[in-house]
Amino acid sequence: MRKILVIGSGKSSSYLIKYLLDKSEEENLLIIVGDKNFSHAQKLVHNHKNGQAIVFDVFDKQVRENAIENADIVVSMLPARFHIEAAKDCIKFNKNMVTASYVSDDMQNLDKAAKDKGLVFMNEIGVDPGIDHMSAMKVIDTIRDKGGKMILFESFTGGLVAPESDNNLWNYKFTWNPRNVVVAGQGGAAKFLQEGTYKYIPYNRLFRRTEFLDVEGYGRFEAYANRDSLKYQSAYGLDQVKTLYRGTMRRVGFSRAWNMFVQLGMTDDSYTIEDSENMTYRDFVNAFLPYSPTDSVELKFRHQLKIDQDDIVWDKLEELDIFSHSKKVELREATPAQILQKVLMDSWDLAPDDKDMIVMYHKFGYELNGKKHQIDATMVTTGEDQTYTAMSKTVGLPVAIATLAILNKKITTPGVQIPITKEVYDPILKELETFDIRFHEYEVPYFGYNPLNL
Repeated sequence: MRKILVIGSGKSSSYLIKYLLDKSEEENLLIIVGDKNFSHAQKLVHNHKNGQAIVFDVFDKQVRENAIENADIVVSMLPARFHIEAAKDCIKFNKNMVTASYVSDDMQNLDKAAKDKGLVFMNEIGVDPGIDHMSAMKVIDTIRDKGGKMILFESFTGGLVAPESDNNLWNYKFTWNPRNVVVAGQGGAAKFLQEGTYKYIPYNRLFRRTEFLDVEGYGRFEAYANRDSLKYQSAYGLDQVKTLYRGTMRRVGFSRAWNMFVQLGMTDDSYTIEDSENMTYRDFVNAFLPYSPTDSVELKFRHQLKIDQDDIVWDKLEELDIFSHSKKVELREATPAQILQKVLMDSWDLAPDDKDMIVMYHKFGYELNGKKHQIDATMVTTGEDQTYTAMSKTVGLPVAIATLAILNKKITTPGVQIPITKEVYDPILKELETFDIRFHEYEVPYFGYNPLNL
């Protein structure tokens, strides 16, 4: 049997493993799932006759090398910083590799070695990055094939709670790594292009510079800018484009309320708080407020951030129980971001019967025969339950389909790469439609970035 090694059995791996197991009979596959937590791997293998769970520690050299040498292809679903250990072994043992993560500098440095050995190292083939690349390039290539010239590209993605499970004032729950949500936008100013001008948004202003998007059947959303919208400008062939903007979607009102945490410094991850394990949630909030012998923590909070008592933002903050006298932080030497994450997880963890939702929205502006045109494309996918989530579906299925395509030599171009060529995106997008992951495209009037600038 042909052996596929899947390293990591976290939240994004469920659909990936199920897809491969479902294909295992007709494709003659043995799916080996390795994880430090054996029970996690075992749960997803689910006693399938063509599945095998193993204990796998990426830093155990002997275990790692034995597993990779014994496989026909390797899929790493580990945190991005750990891929490189497996990647080096894939070079050593001549194995193709697939990840859903951004291409790191260390991974890119393996490009020549992969090409020299004829190995495919496919990265960024999850949802964002992944489905966003493939769906965007399909439309961009179609526009170019008919002689059009791209002048605008905007792309937005949100991991959100499904409408039927949306029951808090923030219209949000954690559907993926909570830490990434808490520290989102940090590490440098957001940079993008609007109407031929470079624009920058520093972190302290990021959540007050949003734009609105309407998705048919799902209502209105807001989006804040990703840190580097220019990262894929050359890869997408958009060097002459006038507007290039990538953002993250939330329900309207989320960003204004989240900005309160940013302004106080509660999302900071650069220092630890003394005696944090003995703090109450109220103590944590009070640590960022001025001393007053008379004013309550609530009054100081409202005064500091100029929140009226009847403002919905205040209701959102109270809903999180952040002023609790009794709830303890219980985290030793924790950063503000780590403490805030714990506070939010009390309220924003998915309930057992909750469903999540992935929303994606692209805008394509182009010139053709002297006229300006625009295509908007939207995709919405809802999860089934807490195991087979929309996040795991949209991350795991593209990874799984690409893995099988590489194993079957349908994707053969060697090197460290992302899924922006027809060889990759055409068959994968087509198969994703069979899982109800599809884009709906609309021809709309071209307004440019600013509809008033006609």
